[in-house]
This record gives sequence, C-alpha cells and structure tokens, in this order.
Amino acid sequence: MYSINKTDKSRKPPLASTKVLDQLRERLRYMHYSLRTEQNYVYWVRWFIRWHGIRHPREMGVKEVEAFLSMLTNVRKVSPSTHRQALSALLFLYKEVLDVELPWMQEIGRPTPTKRIPVVLTAEEVSQVLLLMSGVTGLLARLIYGTGLRLREALALRIKDLDFGRKVIIVRQGKGGKDRVVMLPQSLLSALREQAAYSRALWEADRQAGLPGVELP
Repeated sequence: MYSINKTDKSRKPPLASTKVLDQLRERLRYMHYSLRTEQNYVYWVRWFIRWHGIRHPREMGVKEVEAFLSMLTNVRKVSPSTHRQALSALLFLYKEVLDVELPWMQEIGRPTPTKRIPVVLTAEEVSQVLLLMSGVTGLLARLIYGTGLRLREALALRIKDLDFGRKVIIVRQGKGGKDRVVMLPQSLLSALREQAAYSRALWEADRQAGLPGVELP
C-alpha cells in the first residue's frame, strides 16, 4: 500500500497558462470560486499591475502592495469592505498562484468598518415607493421586497427557478455559493406569469429571426 502525506494532498496542479491573469483565473476555477469572485479578483490584480507600470507581481513586495492599498483608501476613498476585497485578491495571487509565502501580507493594516444605524423605511413608505414603480423595474422591486432576494439573485432568475405549482422560487448559487428556496408571494403570481410569457414570446421571435443566443457560464 502507498501512503499519502499531507503535503501530497494539498499539492496544487501546475498551471498551464503563462500569463498572470490567466493563471489567476485557472487557479480560481480549480478551487471552485464563484464567477463573481473571479471577476472581482481579476479586476483588482489587473489594476494593481497596471498602477505599478505593468510590472510583474513577483518583482513587487510590501512597498508596492501598501502603496496600492493606500491609494485606494486615501485617493479613491473606497469603503472598508472594498479595501478588504482588494487585499484578499492580492493575498490569493501571491499565495495560490505565485506560491510565494509573504508573512508581511498578514501584517498589512485592515480598515475597521464604522458601524452605522441602517435607514429603514416603514411599511407605508415602502408602499408609496412601490406605487410609483411600474413595468419590469416595478416587478423586480416587489419581488425583492416580497421574497428577500438580493439584487443579483433577482436579476439572475430564470424560468426554471419559478415554481408556480408550489409557489416557491429556487435561488441558485446565492451568497456563499449556496442554493435555497424562498416563498413566492401570491400577489406576484400574475405579474410573473405575464413576464414569463413575454420572455417566451421574445425568445421565439429571436429564434425565428435567426438571432444568436446568449452566452451562459
């Protein structure tokens, strides 16, 4: 029998790509990160490289990383959460893609988010806002308010995610890459059926006109 030690289990396969951003995408997909996270990490790493004059990340260190993060905070005035996202992207780049252990990366200061009291509308105020909204935008707003969906989840809904029989919506690849089921309000059934019928008619018209489809992940 062969024994497998911990280093063998944690060993990452060699990268096939030669360019840094392609290597970043390759490693993110191998580790099953979401498409949204991939887009964000590529965005920050590309900006980091370009901001330093198209230098390779291996040629840079703590000085360049801190300068980039300081620029985001002091010049661009990004939020603490955005600052942490940029730092996470650079940490992933050096650790998982370049296989460079940088102890100083853990010592870089992270801004502390300021706690604020959220602004919450009353039920009457929400009703007034929804009354002023119509069409697809109004339907989307009512769907978010009535089901608790996040904006991106509502925009990503597909026909197969709507279960009119059970009156539920299946949310796929939500926050954290998890699926869940939410209740479908009775008041939205008619509007959603109309929207589904409109989408179907639009799809059939595109097929008859020979228009290409859309690319899906």
